[in-house]
Amino acid sequence: MNTATSFDERMMRRALQLATFGRGFASPNPMVGAVITDPDGRIVGEGWHRRWGGPHAEVNAVASARARGVELQDCTIYVTLEPCAHYGKTPPCARLLAECRFRRAVIGCVDPFPKVDGRGIGILREAGIEVTCGVLERECRELNRRFFFAHTHRRPWVQLKWAQSLDGFMAAEGGYPVQLSSPVSRVLMHRERAAADAILVGTGTILSDDPALTVRCWPHRHLRPVVIQSHRLPRAAQLLRNPDLISYPHGTPLSRLLDSLYADHGITSLMVEGGAALLCSFLDENLWQELRIEVSPVRLHKGVSAPEVPLSGLSVTETDSRHIFSGVNNQFFP
Repeated sequence: MNTATSFDERMMRRALQLATFGRGFASPNPMVGAVITDPDGRIVGEGWHRRWGGPHAEVNAVASARARGVELQDCTIYVTLEPCAHYGKTPPCARLLAECRFRRAVIGCVDPFPKVDGRGIGILREAGIEVTCGVLERECRELNRRFFFAHTHRRPWVQLKWAQSLDGFMAAEGGYPVQLSSPVSRVLMHRERAAADAILVGTGTILSDDPALTVRCWPHRHLRPVVIQSHRLPRAAQLLRNPDLISYPHGTPLSRLLDSLYADHGITSLMVEGGAALLCSFLDENLWQELRIEVSPVRLHKGVSAPEVPLSGLSVTETDSRHIFSGVNNQFFP
């Protein structure tokens, strides 16, 4: 492993910035950014993975450099994640970089996906390219923590999300829904939805709210609804009009459900929106990686209790008189 320079770190930070432009569109692939510099240290090409199934970051960066007439054999490419080494939706990027005869490749972190996992780096070194790996590794891993978790544990990253009143209720007495979010916090919630592959609710939520479980207010690629079905859904339910609905029978063990979502449907991240019993089940079985709790200034005094989670250990942001608490289960992702 070669020593990185401060210039390498600056270029990797730019690559990380580019990678974030793919949020909500690249999944279930990782977000990846790439920067190409010439021997004088000038940026001559940039790219990111814009959409799942489309060209990867390295391909887009090479195309942007070639459009400028740049000769790549003396250039350095910075990539936030190890270039892929297999044929999937697109050809292997490591082969492309080898054919371009880059002088050097600087890589943020190794790809844990079994078909890559060091093979891309091996292809580059076999082609005589000098490889430096591990530059801003922590930041690069954090960017794609959902992707890393899913392919390490072979189940989706689970984010539990709910809104509750100031006195700890999710709904009014009898399960009657109450608007606890504001226009601003709803936009932020849809931003969170856009980052997930799928969203899970129980039948009770469908019967009380008839949700569409779509992403609005934020750019996104796709979101698959998932239901644990304890009763037959009404024919008029909005979800039944979604051809991508995934349904599991009531009583399916949550661990088995998560294994199936990953293995059978390629889901790498799952948002769980409720109801309260379903959320509590994930908490009780410790099958979660992230929490997002919105606390409204409204008091309901009685109703459906929200899951009991110590908010003191979570980070908090304030928006539009709401407090949004969030945290990560470090047992699974240190």
